[in-house]
Amino acid sequence: MSDRGTKFTTLFAGGLAAILASTCCLGPLLLVMLGVSGAWIGDLTVLEPYRPIFIVIALVFLFLAYRRIFRPTTTCIPGEVCAIPTVQRTYRVIFWIVAVLILMALLFPYVVPLFY
Repeated sequence: MSDRGTKFTTLFAGGLAAILASTCCLGPLLLVMLGVSGAWIGDLTVLEPYRPIFIVIALVFLFLAYRRIFRPTTTCIPGEVCAIPTVQRTYRVIFWIVAVLILMALLFPYVVPLFY
């Protein structure tokens, strides 16, 4: 797999794991915000027992993406995509955006009870 594909895959996997870690709380909130309601929304906590596993997975993939983006182990041959400075800068910006979104998704269940 190319270096570019590996960076994208680790960022995507970390974001997906963070979303899965917060589905117990974000899922019902999003449904209510969309106007969907009913008593069955309270049953959407099926993934709650797996939340710690998803948190660990999200943090592992975030760490792997950090290592891949900020400490590259391979040198780029001139002319390849990884040798272009704007591409590296874009990956770093995307990494920090994903990191903030993951942090928000992971902290969401702990912060929400403070508001009600």
